[in-house]
Amino acid sequence: MSSDIELLRQKKALELRRKMLLSQQQKAEALIEPVKTNPSDTVKKILTGRGAEVLETARRYFPSEVREVERSLAGLIESGRLKGPVSGEQFYAFLRRIGLPFNMDVKIRVKEHGELKSLEEKFRNSSG
Repeated sequence: MSSDIELLRQKKALELRRKMLLSQQQKAEALIEPVKTNPSDTVKKILTGRGAEVLETARRYFPSEVREVERSLAGLIESGRLKGPVSGEQFYAFLRRIGLPFNMDVKIRVKEHGELKSLEEKFRNSSG
C-alpha cells in the first residue's frame, strides 16, 4: 500500500516538473523576439530603376531623416498598405515632397562611334 502511495507521489512530482519545464520553455520562447528585417532592405525590395541610388544619395544628405522614413515605409510595406514597385523617379519626388531636397548626381553621356563620351569630351573633340 505504501509503495503504491510512493509511486503515485513520484508520478505526481514528475508531472509537476514536466509542466514547470514546459512553462519555462514557453516563457523563454516568448522573450525571444521574432527576427526583424532591416527596414532599409525592406524598402529596397520595392524600389526599381534608380530607386536604390536615390535612397543612398538621400541618406548622404539626411541620414537620420532617411532612417525614420525607412522605418515608416517598412511598416507600411510589411502591413500590406504599400505595395511596389516604386520607381526611382517616384521615390525622389516623394522625398522632395516630404521636405528632403537634395540633388542627384547626373551624368549625360553621348554615344559616338560605339563609345560613351561625356559632353565635355564631345565638345572638346568637336571644337579641335
